[in-house]
Amino acid sequence: MLTTPYLNINYKQMKYLLILLSFLTISTSCSKDEDFVEQNEKDIIKYIEDNNLDAIKSESGLYYVINKVGSGIGPNISSNVTVAYKGYFTDGKVFDQSSDSGISFSLQNVIRGWTEGITYFRKGGEGILLIPSDLGYGSSGRSGIPGGSVLIFDIKLISINN
Repeated sequence: MLTTPYLNINYKQMKYLLILLSFLTISTSCSKDEDFVEQNEKDIIKYIEDNNLDAIKSESGLYYVINKVGSGIGPNISSNVTVAYKGYFTDGKVFDQSSDSGISFSLQNVIRGWTEGITYFRKGGEGILLIPSDLGYGSSGRSGIPGGSVLIFDIKLISINN
């Protein structure tokens, strides 16, 4: 157990947290992101149709599916949450996954698609986020995630920690 006045987490939790933060840091937008908007939209709609999902599109272009509502109030954009997730591309290839116990983080320290999308869930809620690249890593991408990629996340909101 790693213990400091500020942290009380084990090595495995720390590893997942560092991985998530490296993958889900807030990216900067650039004009190249606009090149992917139309293709991302087509890819997301095709994925929704192919998988018979009942998705909702937000004003930002994020699509989300609520499979289980959960209970209580939901988090806000500055909440600290614990989430179990699996991240993959439209072809099903997984690029990241947490343990079943999830990881904790501030919604201020992740990609815009998560900052917005997690707020649609309540504690115990489950669903899917379909994130266009301009709400993810943009045209530059990140290690293991090509620029312009649509990101799909299976989400379970375990707790709201604030």
